[in-house]
Amino acid sequence: MSTSSFGKGVFCAVSSYLLWGILPLYWKLLSFVSPLHILAFRIIFSLFFVGLVLLLGKNTTWLRLFADPKKRTLVILSGLLITLNWGIYIWAVNNGHTIESSLGYYINPLISILLGLIIFKEKLGRLQWVAFAFALLGVLIITLLSGTFPWISLGLAISFGIYGLVKKKLSASSLESLGAETLAAAPIGIALLIFPLHALGDLGGLSPPAWAALVSCGMVTALPLYLFGQGAKLLPLSTVGFLQFLQPTVMFLMGRLVLKEPFPARNFAAFGFIWASVIIYSVSLRKGAALRISEEIAGQKSSA
Repeated sequence: MSTSSFGKGVFCAVSSYLLWGILPLYWKLLSFVSPLHILAFRIIFSLFFVGLVLLLGKNTTWLRLFADPKKRTLVILSGLLITLNWGIYIWAVNNGHTIESSLGYYINPLISILLGLIIFKEKLGRLQWVAFAFALLGVLIITLLSGTFPWISLGLAISFGIYGLVKKKLSASSLESLGAETLAAAPIGIALLIFPLHALGDLGGLSPPAWAALVSCGMVTALPLYLFGQGAKLLPLSTVGFLQFLQPTVMFLMGRLVLKEPFPARNFAAFGFIWASVIIYSVSLRKGAALRISEEIAGQKSSA
C-alpha cells in the first residue's frame, strides 16, 4: 500500500468517525420534532438521496438485490435492524442520553467479537477475552450502581452488531446496501410519518430552515457512510478497528462538554473498565496484524 493511499484512507476514515461523533448535535437541533418523525425523515430522505446518487450513476445493482430471495431476506432484516438502531439513537440523544449512547458504540466491537465466536466459531486471543471481560464488568457496574439496566447502550451495541453481521453476508457496497435497506424500511418510515394523524399536523407549521434541516437527513446519513466505505477500502482492518473508537469518544465529549449531560461519579468506574477494554482490544488488533505480517514474510522466505 502506498503512502498516499494510506493517508487518503486515514483522512476518509477519521472524517467519517468525527462526523458520526458530532451527529448528536444535529439530532438535538431537530428536537423540535418528535423522535419518531425524525426517524421517518431519516429513512425516507436517506432513500431519496442515496437512490438519486445511485440512479444518476446508472447503478441498479441495489435494486436487483430484491430479486434474489436470500438477499431480499437479508436486506429486509438489515433494514429493520438499522431502523431499530437509528430509533434508539435518536430517542436517546434527544432525551439527554448521549453519553449512554457513546457507551453502546464502545461496546459494539466487543459484541461483534461475541457474535463471531458464536456464529462463525472464531477463536479469541487471550487479550480479546480480557477485553471482553473488562467490558462486561463495566456494564455490570453501571447496572448495579445505578439500579437500572443500560438498555440504551446494549440496545445500540447489539442492534448494530447484528446489523454488521447481516451486512457481512450481503455483498454490496455501502451506498448500495443503504439504498436497499432504506427502500425495505420505507413502509415503516411512511407509517411513522403519517400516524398518529394529529402529530402530522405539527409539521405543517415548521419554518423553511426547519424543513431544510429535516430534508438534510439523507445527506447527513450518507456522507459519513461514503467516507467510511472509502477509508475501509484503503486501510488494513486493524487500523479501521483502532480508529472506530474515535466516534464514541467524540460522542462522549459532545454529551459531557457541549450538551452538559450529567456524569455521576459512579460512572467513572464503569467507563474506566470500558476504556480499559478498548485499549486492550486495540492492542490485540495491533498484535494480530503484526503476527499476520510476520507469517506472510516467513511464507515468502520459505517459497523463495
